[in-house]
Amino acid sequence: MESMRLFSMSGLFVLTLVALMIPASIGRGWQRCRFPAIYNFGDSNSDTGACNAAVAEIPSPYGQTFFKQPSGRASDGRLIIDFLAENLGLPYLSAYLDSIGTNFRHGANFATGGSCIQPACGYGPFNLATQVSQFIHFKARTTALYNQLCLNRKIAAHCIDLPRPDDFSKAIYTLDIGHNDLAYGYLQHRAEGRIRASIPNMLTLFSQAVHVLYSEGARIFWIHNMDPIGCLPFSVMMYQPKAHNVDRNGCVMPQNEMAKEFNRQLKDKVSQLRTQLPSAAFTYVDVYSAKYALISDANNKAVAATDTMVTMLIAGRKLMEQFMGVHVEQDYNEMLFYEIEIEPTK
Repeated sequence: MESMRLFSMSGLFVLTLVALMIPASIGRGWQRCRFPAIYNFGDSNSDTGACNAAVAEIPSPYGQTFFKQPSGRASDGRLIIDFLAENLGLPYLSAYLDSIGTNFRHGANFATGGSCIQPACGYGPFNLATQVSQFIHFKARTTALYNQLCLNRKIAAHCIDLPRPDDFSKAIYTLDIGHNDLAYGYLQHRAEGRIRASIPNMLTLFSQAVHVLYSEGARIFWIHNMDPIGCLPFSVMMYQPKAHNVDRNGCVMPQNEMAKEFNRQLKDKVSQLRTQLPSAAFTYVDVYSAKYALISDANNKAVAATDTMVTMLIAGRKLMEQFMGVHVEQDYNEMLFYEIEIEPTK
């Protein structure tokens, strides 16, 4: 999320690739899987063009590093979801809401910047339930078109951009959402007790969304936990933290503790889902630990910094207008992808 030049990371060190492994079945051990498609749900962390198409164009300097122009992403280049697609040998995901000339053969992206799990979050209309509804419509419509076009040899060439109906049950379904729910609570100056009390309802809605996707044939889920939101330059600058509630890295401790509580309950919810949906495979992705580890090691990766807090504030102020202080650049996303710890299901 934190879009500032906090680190200069290109070429600093080689990271060990996280093998994307999900068991084919119980008792067979681990094997590397090949997925025909990715269907993603989330917010600006993984939005590849939806907000750009439906709300407002995301201008330069976004996209300047890799795409050499704005690409609909809240980053100067690729996102974690892009590195996931690359690692799986799949094309970058196109946004469902940006469908002009789009190829959906290998998946679609329903994530939209500003989205929440809860329907009344305040940032935008595309909450998680809405994204799942869009997927249901997408699946029904593309399946009907596939059966209409692809089974007719005379016009079969027109179906190459459509997903194969059989691939929906073989695809990987990724979810990275919830950050805006907590952030909105803090932005509204709600008491921490009230924000904490909202987490169970958030995760009930999250679980319901997973159940709906399962009923539509989804069987493989890749779920990101919450970022250390107290480390965002936006948080540090907006809430003017005091010495007693800031950790050694300059992060706002109460907000990070709230994120940890969300993650604890999310992990429990994923365990429940594994029991409730035994035919599905769930992978819980510990993004929090990966991001916090990189922030903690910032002095070894910053250009000329002696204090992480100072680095965050200087970089945040420098690019606040351009990047809003809440999204990261491509190098950071790449490092995160290769450092995240996953907990696959059996």
